[in-house]
Amino acid sequence: MTEGWLADTRTSYDTVAASYADLMRASMREQPELRAALTLFADLVHAAGDGPVVDVGCGPGHVTAHLRELGVDAWGLDLSPAMIDLARRDHPGLRFEVGSMTDLPLPDASAGGLLVFWSLIHIPDAAVPGVLGHFHRVLRAGCPLLIGFHVGNESTLKTQGYGGYPMNVHVHRRQPSRVATWLREAGFALTTQLLLDLDQPRPGAILIARR
Repeated sequence: MTEGWLADTRTSYDTVAASYADLMRASMREQPELRAALTLFADLVHAAGDGPVVDVGCGPGHVTAHLRELGVDAWGLDLSPAMIDLARRDHPGLRFEVGSMTDLPLPDASAGGLLVFWSLIHIPDAAVPGVLGHFHRVLRAGCPLLIGFHVGNESTLKTQGYGGYPMNVHVHRRQPSRVATWLREAGFALTTQLLLDLDQPRPGAILIARR
């Protein structure tokens, strides 16, 4: 089962990688609220002693690059090899690796922060506790975890997107209280909750927690 949805997610984002990168290229300039959240996250990383920060589900690397501009020693990890190829092309000199949040290829207590920007949305409920367990394992004590996600109560199958290309990936929308409960059960302490686009059809949320 795990291999099935992971393979579908990987193939879907390989298929839309180029069009997705085109759409995201200017996203940091156009979303001041997200920039503010990333600035807060960078400040928390610095306050916790810096160290390497992993952008988990980095896509084409635009957020990883923004973190580097904020003085964070960030590198990107993504399930999709095509996304990683684009990230390396668009951001030469930065580190990007293929990997999955379901089995983080990182030593224990090796990360000074983790950023999970709208990538946990493709992880089914049953797999979320295991993923958060990996996050807890690889973070150093006192270091921050930021998770951004779509708010809602439903899961939908996305069959087309980002330029009209075919996809076969589930999108799970969740209430902040549910994600917060999972984080506490994994051993994290919640510090910050931000709600975004409250009157839009697809609101978002950002939770920041400390290991």
